[in-house]
Amino acid sequence: MSPTTVRPGRRRRLPLLLILIAALAIASVAGWLLADDGESKHPLPTAKADRGDVQVLVSATGVLEPNTYVDVGAQVSGQLDVIHVRVGERVKEGQLLAEIDPTIYTARVDATRAQLRNQQAQLEDRKASLKLAQIQYRRQGNLMAEDATTEEALQSAEAGLASARAQVAMLEAQIEQTSSTLRAEEANLDYARIYAPMDGTVVSISARQGQALNAVQQAPVLMRIADLQTMRVRAQVSEADIGRLMPGMAVYFTTLGNPDDRIEGNLDYVEPTPEVTNNVVLYNALFRVPNSEGRLLPQMTAKVFFVVKEALDVVRVPATAIHNGEVQLATAAGSEPRKVEVGISNRVHTEVRQGLAAGDEVLLKTPGQAGADGDRPRFRGVLR
Repeated sequence: MSPTTVRPGRRRRLPLLLILIAALAIASVAGWLLADDGESKHPLPTAKADRGDVQVLVSATGVLEPNTYVDVGAQVSGQLDVIHVRVGERVKEGQLLAEIDPTIYTARVDATRAQLRNQQAQLEDRKASLKLAQIQYRRQGNLMAEDATTEEALQSAEAGLASARAQVAMLEAQIEQTSSTLRAEEANLDYARIYAPMDGTVVSISARQGQALNAVQQAPVLMRIADLQTMRVRAQVSEADIGRLMPGMAVYFTTLGNPDDRIEGNLDYVEPTPEVTNNVVLYNALFRVPNSEGRLLPQMTAKVFFVVKEALDVVRVPATAIHNGEVQLATAAGSEPRKVEVGISNRVHTEVRQGLAAGDEVLLKTPGQAGADGDRPRFRGVLR
């Protein structure tokens, strides 16, 4: 048999094999094109309506600061002898915080007291002289009534009485002035001991023990005491959003250290004078929050959200599901349009007041996709 000779059986099998391969290929293409109500039923992604909150927010960045604080300064000059507290320590009103060297002020008080005692002694002497002058004047008056003395002697006694009275009045005025000076010197001596003006926490100390303080021109600040039980958030809001804010509106914030811990409050007020940085106009919006646990500290950064509108526990769908008051409801046969009444909307969700229930599945539209189910052609029938 020649090598090129083909057996009759092999000739018959080859066409059958080719026909089978072609049939399988056609079936595969047809299966892809003729996909009916299977996985490609909805060419667009879907989502289910659910119940939840819808909020329209204005976001801003803020910083925490004490709601109430006092900068404790020195009212007198001198060397700072001792500081009795440390940063972070809680203090009570009237507690001794620091002491300035009292030597000079003690000496001034002692000198003024001595001067006051001297004037008081002089006053007693002048009062005795006044009493004598009164006696002499009465005697001369009695003698004059009996023509037993001269007019000149009576006038001299009268002048002596007036002089004695003037001496007493002068010393009384000097004593009053010295007493006032003594009160001031005693106050300066008391100012050498610095006490807490309020209950709070020492948040900073700017002076050092042994430092010379000069309070002549400006009172030097020694430390700051703040009430950390209530904190204030100072949020900077852009001029584009500031008109949407109103006092009393709900607001909440998170901190960098606790992004999942939402702390709520209400807007107190907006400062009318803006801060301009690099041609960006920002307004300070302030509100207070309780801090009984002491977790909030000064200068913490806050991510703030002002609630412009909100709908709580409502039926909602993704914002991309609604177009012109209509949604495409996913059904077993494909999709069907559904008119709905919508409420508030943000970039994520839209409130649905009527027309949908929680659990309904709707079609979503993504950028670049137009129409609803049926935009992509689907082939039906027999492929020929």
